[in-house]
Amino acid sequence: MNSSFQNIKTIAKRELGAYFSSPLAYVFIVIFLLLCGFFTFMIGGFFERGEASLVRPFFDWHPWFYLFLVPAVGMRLWAEERRVGTLELLLTMPVTPWQAIVGKFLASWFFLGLALFLTFPVVLTVNYLGSPDNGVIFCAYVGSWLMAGAYLAVSCVTSAMTRTQVVSFIIAVVVCFFLILAGFPPVVRFLEGWTSPAVV
Repeated sequence: MNSSFQNIKTIAKRELGAYFSSPLAYVFIVIFLLLCGFFTFMIGGFFERGEASLVRPFFDWHPWFYLFLVPAVGMRLWAEERRVGTLELLLTMPVTPWQAIVGKFLASWFFLGLALFLTFPVVLTVNYLGSPDNGVIFCAYVGSWLMAGAYLAVSCVTSAMTRTQVVSFIIAVVVCFFLILAGFPPVVRFLEGWTSPAVV
């Protein structure tokens, strides 16, 4: 058990180091923060609502942010290993496949959590302007992080299925888009009307 945890930790550290050794991590974080700020205060009508709340103007946009940003993070996890030929080297090390999968997933998920955590100035702003329910905001953050993990799991699968990052990205975006549509109110209402029995 100890050695399994150590292997997972080693792979996670290696993956995190790979993120921050390239511009990808910094570009992702900057784009995510800019999108969050712009959509919350400009598009989401934060000031027009007249209430200190982040649920509608801030968290409602997260599924759409993650639709493109999370596949961009996950597309390289396995496809890049195959492209540069390090996948065989990784699997010949004293590491089981599930340890490699968990280590890579946790590293990417932690990275997404870091990007989400860096939006804390928005929470400070809301608390400065009013008295929001911070319990609701905290739960919404947890839910957002879990949703990012779900999108990341899809991206990991598509990355393992393909040899190129671009193909992995496109497939992940399509699958995640269908996941969004599954809970999108207009689609839900359409399906309810379509499946409900006709009233004679």
